Amino acid sequence: MSPVLQDKVAIITGAGRGLGKAFALRYAEEGAKLLLPDISLERAERTVKEIKAKGGEAAAMETDISDEKATMKMAEEVIRLYGRVDILLNNAAMYYGVQRREWDAWTVEDWDRMFAVNVRGTWLCCKAIAPLMVKAGKGKIINIASDVFKVPGSVNLLAYSCSKAAVYALTQSLARALGPSGINVNSIAPGFTATEASLGQDGNKDSFESTIELQCLKRREEPADLPGTAVFLASADSDFITGQYIIVNGGSVMV
Repeated sequence: MSPVLQDKVAIITGAGRGLGKAFALRYAEEGAKLLLPDISLERAERTVKEIKAKGGEAAAMETDISDEKATMKMAEEVIRLYGRVDILLNNAAMYYGVQRREWDAWTVEDWDRMFAVNVRGTWLCCKAIAPLMVKAGKGKIINIASDVFKVPGSVNLLAYSCSKAAVYALTQSLARALGPSGINVNSIAPGFTATEASLGQDGNKDSFESTIELQCLKRREEPADLPGTAVFLASADSDFITGQYIIVNGGSVMV
């Protein structure tokens, strides 16, 4: 049986570490050719090196997704490298290094930067890449949202929570806008996952324990729990699924 993404061209933003890296490694295993834009070229190149060591095909580029000119360069680069794009996985987000705080302790600067990256950046990537998919008459866009805005006690991540709720809304709006062009737009909502970013936040040992108590599946969520859903949404098996919000969190939130 051939890999399910054999010869598909995918862009995965923020693939230098965390969930983005997990997505990139799995997509490469499934045969996809990858462009990996990241705010850190060094991190993205390390991911590319791992992929190439296993016989995969990938390229890195430095990209600030909150900058429209940078996202347009991303679109130009994927065409230069591969001639087309089949999949856009919007993973890049501002979360690493963010510390929990009271709802009114966020500064305006923190709030604006969170929305510039997580919401505007996701929209700009879609704005840059969707026309290429429209021209082809098909494509898969996958946005990484979160379950955080549905979880009790998430008020201490208010700016992040609100930004991910906006990604949820953006996904459904784009599904309506792009569906007539044959483009599927869906979102994945990870739960509280043991990435470098989550493990580096203050007090998260207790947070993992309380999250597991809420889950039906009694273990910590790991980055490896997410790529299967991302592969499914990128594959032909999901061709009649769009506008959906798929929660992958062990059953702590059910909708």
